[in-house]
Amino acid sequence: MQYDLIVIGAGPGGYVAAIRASQLGMKTAIVEREALGGICLNWGCIPTKALLQSASVFEYLLHAQEYGIQCSQPTVQFADVVKRSRRVADKMSKGVAYLMRKNKIDVHQGTAQLGNPGEVVVTNDKKSTTLKASHILIATGARAKALPHIPIDGTRVIGYREALTLPNIPKRMLIMGAGAIGVEFAYFYHTMGSKITIVEYLPQGLLPKEDADISQALQKIFTKKGMEVYAGWAVEQIVEKDNALQVTIRKANGEETKQIECDVVLSAVGIQPNTETLQLQQVGIQTDKNGFIQVDDYYRCSQSGYYAIGDVIPTPALAHVASAEGIICVEAIAGKNPEPLDYLNIPSCTYCKPEVASVGLTESAAREKGLQIKIGRFPYTASGKATAAGHNEGFVKLIFDDRYDELLGAHLIGYNVTEMISELIVAKKLETTAHEIIKAVHPHPTMSEAVMEAAAAAYDEVIHL
Repeated sequence: MQYDLIVIGAGPGGYVAAIRASQLGMKTAIVEREALGGICLNWGCIPTKALLQSASVFEYLLHAQEYGIQCSQPTVQFADVVKRSRRVADKMSKGVAYLMRKNKIDVHQGTAQLGNPGEVVVTNDKKSTTLKASHILIATGARAKALPHIPIDGTRVIGYREALTLPNIPKRMLIMGAGAIGVEFAYFYHTMGSKITIVEYLPQGLLPKEDADISQALQKIFTKKGMEVYAGWAVEQIVEKDNALQVTIRKANGEETKQIECDVVLSAVGIQPNTETLQLQQVGIQTDKNGFIQVDDYYRCSQSGYYAIGDVIPTPALAHVASAEGIICVEAIAGKNPEPLDYLNIPSCTYCKPEVASVGLTESAAREKGLQIKIGRFPYTASGKATAAGHNEGFVKLIFDDRYDELLGAHLIGYNVTEMISELIVAKKLETTAHEIIKAVHPHPTMSEAVMEAAAAAYDEVIHL
């Protein structure tokens, strides 16, 4: 079976690349061993957001009286919450199947291995099929990483997949890792009624890759909600005791230890690429020490005719990054000379409550580069819309180059900021200055006014502070 392009993996990188290739006139096939849409649609981005929406609705009901509305005490039907999440994921996966048919992309169900040069062998329960193509794109994604001394058993120590489909709400949950996955599940299970403890090895605490002011603010909010956060600690040992788990945590680079009892441990310490079974060495594709595939600016591997995108390469493990990489990759194959991806203008979004969104340099990164900067902040306590909506937690923080007034970074925490960040991504792409943001009239009353006000605050022009 001869193709122009074979894509291995039907996640947000693979299926988007396949569609763009078909649009460019390539005869395209895609290979997927599980469900179309990959981890993102089936076990990541989409079902997680469905769970978080249920938590948000429940939280609203718990505080309905603050809005002048009386209702009986709401209760969680947890099985129905999980079922809704799975229905949403299934619907989106079927949508990808429709897009494959619409774009005349052949779907081959099974496990892929690289065979002879230009060949992919697809194996399922029934048979093996050899596909051939001039170009082969690897987009097999990643899975939850397990610490060597704390394996994921799927019952007491779980990964994100099990966290999406637990049969009951655990009374006590300890979460290892305070990145996006960790804090999103922390918010969800805390709202559902679990006692949450978060353990993060890095001293900055929650969302340690975000700006320090954002991490500090989110940690303060989570602590106020009743969650315990141990920043700068590591999980050393987990022992079953009296039908519970006894977790020993140790202060990083220290002797101090603590024992914490819980019912389940969620491992959210990162990901590892799905590359072991592809037989990359057979065709001479190089990887780094962690198994990530090495590529150039157009995602070409060390061996001609092979490409890789998404979570199998050492770039930000985000669905929108994989999609952008896939489009650039196939456009380059088609000779369209696309612009390489600017990884300094990639948005990061975390969908806990309050939400977190950012793009560009953090304050510490800008200072480490030796840049002279101006910083503007605008708190949502001063926002009329935020106060009226009952969501005045958080702020907007903007970082500008002091010499050229160019926007260098944006860091937001608050209600709906994952939608608001797009304005700043476009602004940064266009090398917008602070004064252009200040003079761009923003509608009132809106949460997005805080962007204009934060820019004005950096130049002592803020009105509402």
